[in-house]
Amino acid sequence: MEKKKKRLVIRTIILAVLVLAIGYTVYGTATKDKVELIAVGSKAPDFTLVDLNGEKHKLSDYKGQGVFLNFWATFCGPCEREMPAINRQYQVFKDQGVQTLSVNLAQTDFEVQNFVDRHELTFPVVIDKTKSVSTTYNVGNLPATLVIDPDGKVVKIITGELEEGKIASFMELVKPK
Repeated sequence: MEKKKKRLVIRTIILAVLVLAIGYTVYGTATKDKVELIAVGSKAPDFTLVDLNGEKHKLSDYKGQGVFLNFWATFCGPCEREMPAINRQYQVFKDQGVQTLSVNLAQTDFEVQNFVDRHELTFPVVIDKTKSVSTTYNVGNLPATLVIDPDGKVVKIITGELEEGKIASFMELVKPK
């Protein structure tokens, strides 16, 4: 009889824990904030990230200019292949009101600095150490690029490697009139 009572108590505890876990999951799902997907035509969410020199870059500081916003990582082959072309087009468009902002996904300063030095990149490179910006921008596959017009609206969302002609045409698209 003593064993039956013990088993009943243990089973009751297990059942209570399961009911609480299911209840918590249902409550969490029902009250979870809805993540707004970034789409062409939507306003680009503002963010502030720090570059390799310790300077802050806030997206809203570029209002009035076109922005070529590129998400990447050093281990991403397509990212590495497109970087020289992005750098060349940055040199062409930087004095025409189009800025390039390159966002690395949570790698160390050392890794990113070596990459920047190896490719002689001249545009601002910031690191999304917590991946909060890449999460906000729904970045999954790399490279990912958003082309933002001078009013802060997303004009294009591109996933995958870009060839130089496309990069130039996207920068031309958001060049202030």
